[in-house]
Amino acid sequence: MTPATVVIAPDSFKGTATAIEVTDALAEGWASVRPEDLMVRMPLADGGEGTLDAFEIAVPGAERVPVTAQGPDNRPVAASWIRLPDNSAVVELAETSGIMLLDPLQPLDAHTIGFGQAIAAALDAGVTRLYLAIGGSSSTDGGAGALGALGARLLDAEGAPVAAGGRGLSDLASVDLSALRPLPDGGAIVLSDVTSPLLGASGAAAVFGPQKGATPDDVATLDAGLARLAALLSADPSTPGAGAAGGAGFGMLAWGATIAAGADAVGEVLHTADAVASASIVITGEGRFDGQSDAGKVPSYVRALAASGTAQPMLVAGAISADPVGFGAAVSLTDLAGSAEAAMSDTLHWLREAGARLAATVR
Repeated sequence: MTPATVVIAPDSFKGTATAIEVTDALAEGWASVRPEDLMVRMPLADGGEGTLDAFEIAVPGAERVPVTAQGPDNRPVAASWIRLPDNSAVVELAETSGIMLLDPLQPLDAHTIGFGQAIAAALDAGVTRLYLAIGGSSSTDGGAGALGALGARLLDAEGAPVAAGGRGLSDLASVDLSALRPLPDGGAIVLSDVTSPLLGASGAAAVFGPQKGATPDDVATLDAGLARLAALLSADPSTPGAGAAGGAGFGMLAWGATIAAGADAVGEVLHTADAVASASIVITGEGRFDGQSDAGKVPSYVRALAASGTAQPMLVAGAISADPVGFGAAVSLTDLAGSAEAAMSDTLHWLREAGARLAATVR
C-alpha cells in the first residue's frame, strides 16, 4: 500500500464540534484504516465561529490576547483576539457579540459593542492590519454598536445617544464620525461567507432576523432602522456582504474596511493552497452541505483548490442535502448514525467513523 499525504481541512460543525475537534476526529478515523499515511491537519473557517482557533493552530507564532468586552446583552464577556507574527490581528465577532452568548435571544436589543471594543483593543496594541471575522452574530444593529465603540456617535433628534441594538436605530437622526478611530495602516478585511445586501427581502433583517428570534413585526422594525443608518453613512448598502452579521458588514464598510469571501481569505493567510497542492487527498466538511455551500463556504473553497491540482477531494458533513458534485467520496454523519439526533449526540464518534469509511475507499 503506497502511503498518501492527506490534508484534513474542515470547517466547524456548528453547535457540536469545533474545526479542531472535527479535524482530529477525522484524522483518528483515517489512521485506524491507513496508519502509514501522512496526515496534515489544517482546520479552516469562513469567518464564523472557530476562526480564531484556525489561525492559532495553523500560524506558528500566533498569540491569543485576552480582552474583556461588553456582551450583546451588556454582561461582560471574557474573549480574545489573535495577534499574528506580521503584527496583524484577527478579531472574531462571535467571541464578543455572538448568538451563543445569549439565552434567551434578544432580536431587537442585542448589539455589537463588544466587537468594537475588541477591535479597539487590537488597535491600542498597535496592530497594523485587521482581519474581522463576523459570522455567528446575535444582533441586527448594522454594526452601530461596533462603530460606537470605535468613536462614532449615533444620535437622536435631540442630540442624545440612541439605545444600543436594532431597536435604537428607530430613533437615529444623525451620526457624528469626527472621533471615529482610523483604520490601521494595513487596512481591515471583513471575513464573511454571506453575500446578502443590508436591506430588503434578501437583507440582514429579513433573512437572518428570524434566526435570531425576530418576529415579522420585529423584522420590519429592524429593516427600517437599518435603512435609517444606511441613509446617514457613506457605504453602499447593496454591497454583497453588507447584510452579513446583522449588518455588521455594512458598519465595517462604513468604517473603511473591505469585504472578502471568508473561506478564501482565511485559506490565503493559512497557505491552504500550498498544502493541498502537495497532497494526494484532501478531506473537508461542515455541519450541513446544502444549496448554500457553494456560496464561499469552506467545502467549496477546498474543492476548488483540489480541482486546480491532483488531490482527490472528499467531503464529510453532518447532513448532505445537495448533490456533492466534484467530490470523489462523501459521507453524511446522519446516514452513518441513522438519524440527525444520533449524529449530533455523539458527533466525534461518527466523525471518526466517517474518517475510517473514507480511508477504506482508497485503493
